Amino acid sequence: MNIAVIVPVLNERPNLPACIASIRRSIPGARIIAADGGSTDGSLEWLASDPGIAVVTHARGKGPQQNAGAALAGDAGVLVFLHADCELPPDAGAQITAALRDPHSAGGAFFVRFAEARPRSLHFLAWGMNTRLVLLRRCFGDQGIFVRRELFHKVQGFPAWPLFEDYELVHRIKAQGRFAAVRSPLTLNARRFLRHGVWRTVLRVFVLQFAYYCGVAPARLKEWFADIRPHVDAKQDPVALDSE
Repeated sequence: MNIAVIVPVLNERPNLPACIASIRRSIPGARIIAADGGSTDGSLEWLASDPGIAVVTHARGKGPQQNAGAALAGDAGVLVFLHADCELPPDAGAQITAALRDPHSAGGAFFVRFAEARPRSLHFLAWGMNTRLVLLRRCFGDQGIFVRRELFHKVQGFPAWPLFEDYELVHRIKAQGRFAAVRSPLTLNARRFLRHGVWRTVLRVFVLQFAYYCGVAPARLKEWFADIRPHVDAKQDPVALDSE
């Protein structure tokens, strides 16, 4: 099964080597596509120096960036969307293949664990994310969403939203078939939870989700919250929030 891994990038230079190495280790032969949204920290230059990585540039926005990356997937049968601060588990390729062996399976995502051991609240947070995936088959993009390529195009990919574009994609995938929960955990950087505190950040995302379910438009939600990503210059986008 041919697999393409799309990595959205925005000022991720410190995380890229480990992320790319995890892809090559866990899915040998995968087509690696980086979709850069205007990095200024050397990310684009580092990516361009590796001939094994296809690079596409696009206006900033995780959804549109990933759609642009997916357009370069060629004949890959499966698309994997991996955030640059994540590392795939060693058996990711085998697990994806097994999950999609059932023709009724449309896609799936991975369990997570945090790279950081402290604070202990991160362990509870990971447990909550994994439980949500098992019970509700819902997740955000930081859990490594994968989907059959033809189905991805059938549901028109990620919507061009500033928030919840990944959540919406999962909803669309689930409408087409089974959504698998892969228990081999990918490793996730806790930076966005640590900057303002784990529970404060969780509460902020919960409020976003509640408003989203109440029908508030993602563009309106973006206006309510400041950027909580330490790797992004807030001066460039003072109201952006990575909800994933």
